[in-house]
Amino acid sequence: MRGLPLGDIRVVELGQLLAGPFCGQLLGDFGAEVIKVEDPGKGDPMRQWGREKPHGKSLWWPVVARNKKSVTCDLRTEAGQDLARRLVERADVLLENFRPGTLERWGMSPERLHEINPRLVITRVTGFGQTGPYAPRAGYGSIGEAMGGIRYVTGDPGLPPSRAGVSLGDSLAATYACIGTLVALHERENSGQGQVVDSAIYESVLAMMESLVPEWQQAGYQRERTGPVLPNVAPSNVYPTKDGDSILIAANQDSVFSRLAAAMGRPELAADERYATHGARGANMGELDDLIGRWTARLPAQELLDLLHAGGVPAGRIYRAADMFDDPHFAAREAIVRVQHPDFGELAMQNVAPKLSASPGAVRTAGPALGAHNQEIYHELLGLTPEELDRLTADGII
Repeated sequence: MRGLPLGDIRVVELGQLLAGPFCGQLLGDFGAEVIKVEDPGKGDPMRQWGREKPHGKSLWWPVVARNKKSVTCDLRTEAGQDLARRLVERADVLLENFRPGTLERWGMSPERLHEINPRLVITRVTGFGQTGPYAPRAGYGSIGEAMGGIRYVTGDPGLPPSRAGVSLGDSLAATYACIGTLVALHERENSGQGQVVDSAIYESVLAMMESLVPEWQQAGYQRERTGPVLPNVAPSNVYPTKDGDSILIAANQDSVFSRLAAAMGRPELAADERYATHGARGANMGELDDLIGRWTARLPAQELLDLLHAGGVPAGRIYRAADMFDDPHFAAREAIVRVQHPDFGELAMQNVAPKLSASPGAVRTAGPALGAHNQEIYHELLGLTPEELDRLTADGII
């Protein structure tokens, strides 16, 4: 699409499910031509994933495959591997999330691919990375979340480790893979050479774990599950309201706590030695949360929010999907966009993030039908004749 910042980049996506394809989604959002290669007849399993399936179709697939082109190709055959190599010859990025060694078995090792296309960036997303004793293991996002540390610290302290309600590990690995891909493309402008981007799920989760590692190494401190709060960070919690709602208030910085105290009609709390500093509030977290909770419970949610916002105190409701559709700020910033879909009609999904002032990304199309772009890619890009396409189709290669 003309004007999009990655409009001159071609990506061949060989992965499936989420960790690799979400990286492809991010690149496609900013204009990259993402050619998704899928098994003939079956396609990416993500086409079947998701709880709700109007018309028997996944609502997840149109999001993760948006802005992509779909071609079919049996990569387990020599003819299919040859087609993939021909695509790679014309690409800037190869994106895959198979178990390490799979590409090598298919005759597409980085060494061979760089002989074909020295400028190719090869982005590989796996559970444990391309090296190390765990590299050959199967690795899903949930395992990476567990080993990366986030599962242990998530949930109620009286219960086993919990999980977020989304595929956090896969999405983090994909996001880091996208960053690595963009860095490698930038570096290529100086060196003229492509390279391998090795994104591991467990390392991507580990990268988000703040000071967990040095806390253990230097102080012997083991972070534990703490429910809705972070240890020694107060006030930052969910508080009840008179009308049965819950409001999250985050006023843990000294100046912000002073504003909260003023909004409560208790400005003296900001000077109270129990609450005057970050450390003191953390040490008296339970007592402070009780005090704030008793105050919020006397006010309806909207009145409480109006008071807090007027006083410059960060606060908000905990949103569900329905709340997002009703929120004027979401609408003003077009955080939710609608695209046309052949089965669903007008289909809503989250818009591109982040927003760029001069060259923003865009959702142009929802996820395509299986093999929808075989003719365009194989005939117009690779130059295959109609007879060759017919033979490949008859043989089950595409």
